[in-house]
This record gives sequence, C-alpha cells and structure tokens, in this order.
Amino acid sequence: MARTLGIVVIGQAPRPEIAALYAAAVPSETRIVLRGCFDGLTEAEIDARAPVSAADALYTPLPSGREVNISKRAVAERAPATFAALRRDGADAIVFNCTGEFPPMAGDAGVLFPSRVLNGLAAALLPRGRLGLMIPIPEQARVLSEQRARPGVEVVVEVLRPSADAAAAADAAQRLAAKKPDLVAMDCMSYTPTTKAIAHRSISAPILLAVTATSRVLRELLD
Repeated sequence: MARTLGIVVIGQAPRPEIAALYAAAVPSETRIVLRGCFDGLTEAEIDARAPVSAADALYTPLPSGREVNISKRAVAERAPATFAALRRDGADAIVFNCTGEFPPMAGDAGVLFPSRVLNGLAAALLPRGRLGLMIPIPEQARVLSEQRARPGVEVVVEVLRPSADAAAAADAAQRLAAKKPDLVAMDCMSYTPTTKAIAHRSISAPILLAVTATSRVLRELLD
C-alpha cells in the first residue's frame, strides 16, 4: 500500500523543489502532501510577522520567488494547525522542513525535525574537532554557533543565501574551507545537492546536506 509523507514548510506552499527532493529519496509510490505554516496569509501579513530578534529569525523563499526573514515564534504558533491538517490528509510520516530548533509544539509527537537529524549526525561523526556551518542569513550566526557547539567542538560559520549563484556559492565554500573544518553541515533546508557539489570543490571534509540527510531517515520510516 502506498504511504503518505506530509511536509511542513515554514513559509508557504507550493514548494515543488522541496517536494521533488523528498520524492527522489523516499519509496517511489509515496504520496507527498506539502503544506506551509503561512498558507492563507497575504505577503503583507507575512511581512508583519518579521523576526523580533536574531534568535527569532528564520529564512524562507515564498512561492512568488521573494525571500523573506520570518519570526520563529510566529511559525511555532501556526505549526500545530499545519500538523493537524496533514494528519487529516492521511500522512503516515510528517517532516518539519526547517533546521531551526523549536520548543515543544502541540501535535508535534512523531514529527521528524531535521535539526535533530543534523545534530545527531554531527555528534556521531564529530565527537571532537571543528564543525563548519553554512547558514542562509547572518542574523543566525551567533545563535546557531551556540546551539551547535559542544565540549571539544569548535564551530566556524559562513553565510550563503540559498538562491545565490554558483560563483557566490564557490566563494562561500572557499571561505569556509580556509577555516579548516573537519565536518560541514549545510544548515538550511533550501540548500540543494548542486550547492553541496559546488562546496565539495573547495572543502575536502565530509558535508552534510540537511534535506537529503533528513529524506534518507524518512525512507527508513516509510519503507
């Protein structure tokens, strides 16, 4: 029997590029339903939900092509209704498509959070050493460095907008490579395998891409 994967994006649906990345990794017969926490809002209403601090800042592209910074708190307020809608859609597994760390939310039991996948892999692969982070907006640098740091692990950061062209991605990878990371985590769900391939031209260390790492865990759940 075909199973259903529910995907929650922090902005709005549709996000066909995200759905396609998951579809390529999960069993071929899987039905995919994608919903956004800000579905039903106008862009003006989304703009009104801007971050109130660096710790509250998240990045997302909108279906219109605009890229916006939004409030994590506003996302968390709307996420429970999105979880419930996907369960009504018959989702057998739900993934919250964001690498940010969130407080407990109503209805989040059994939801897969990529931040936990990424952090778990980093902890397993790098018990000590230097962790490189690629992040989408500079506002996240201090917050994510503190969240990802562990005893014996130093964190170094570079900023790369996921929509940046190949030249900008190569420049960011070179800057990060100069900091000599032992492992790199591409800490945004909007980074793609193409961006990872560009980064590997300069970075010899293993690179974890959040969306593909998460989708492989989902395959285990859906197989």
